[in-house]
Amino acid sequence: MTVHPLAQPLSRAAKPQLTGGRAIGVLLLHGFSGSPASMRPWGSYLADRGYAVEVPLLPGHGTRWQDLNGVRWTDWYAEAEQALDRLLTSCDAVVVGALSMGGSVALRLAQERHDDVAGLVLVNPFVSSSRPELRALPVLKRVVPSLKGITNDIKKPGQDEVGYPRLPLKGLSQVTEMWKPVVRDLPRVTQPLLYFRSTEDHVIDDSSSRTVLGAVSSRDAQERMLTNSFHVATLDHEAEIIYAESADFVARVTT
Repeated sequence: MTVHPLAQPLSRAAKPQLTGGRAIGVLLLHGFSGSPASMRPWGSYLADRGYAVEVPLLPGHGTRWQDLNGVRWTDWYAEAEQALDRLLTSCDAVVVGALSMGGSVALRLAQERHDDVAGLVLVNPFVSSSRPELRALPVLKRVVPSLKGITNDIKKPGQDEVGYPRLPLKGLSQVTEMWKPVVRDLPRVTQPLLYFRSTEDHVIDDSSSRTVLGAVSSRDAQERMLTNSFHVATLDHEAEIIYAESADFVARVTT
């Protein structure tokens, strides 16, 4: 399958001369049915400041929507773990950043690879939902392969996260399967946490914020509200705020 150029993985080496002599890495994880395109400007910003960056293409993404109906959430986790390991071969410390469903994967990394994750930056993470339609998903996924897509919920004109036009339901059911261990183990998350949440989000509701911030054990947990961005805030009007504050956060938690 051909992968859109902007949906391809992004890797950048560390520049310790810009970070006080230490090699610091950042792993960025995109959302469900999206692609690395949603994280590429953020990754480039961090790379320009000397951080090593990995933005992997999670399995089932970047090709055709049908491919997402053939993967399991553990495939996304395995890809993210491999990217984390690549950074750890050359970096002194690694911070994980994520958008939407990538937030669940990032939290799982923090739970399972505790000593290898120095901090978390989450942007509108998708960890739970109070929407009643999800209750029908176990039945609906058996009779309907997909629904209308949810990509490009972006207030700023001219932006494109290079996602799928359809929402694959078997793939979505894997997202909800991932929630079970992730939510159960949220108290195991003790790393510093920077949490960005859009006040207007047409993809997820605010239950994820309550779920995460109400259960993690992080003593250093900060929530930042974004008032001029929709769900894909990494490409929206306040993207530069995310980039700048995350760079400061990475510097602070890896010293």
